[in-house]
Amino acid sequence: MTDKANDDAEDYLEIKMAAGWYMTITLATSERFEKDYVEIAKERGGQKRSRFNLNPKYTRDLGEALIKFADANKL
Repeated sequence: MTDKANDDAEDYLEIKMAAGWYMTITLATSERFEKDYVEIAKERGGQKRSRFNLNPKYTRDLGEALIKFADANKL
């Protein structure tokens, strides 16, 4: 289900969705504030349609919450 686009890059992950869409998870740095953030985006054809920026310290909490949600709803 998850595909790593580049085996050398640990800061990028793709999840293939339906109809040619991908969910991309990227570790990026803000040029303005010089801080790291995690960008979660919905992408198709190289264009990002929806984006969400997350403070890296909450990444694990988000993952655990998604797992708990999936388990509770039998997903």
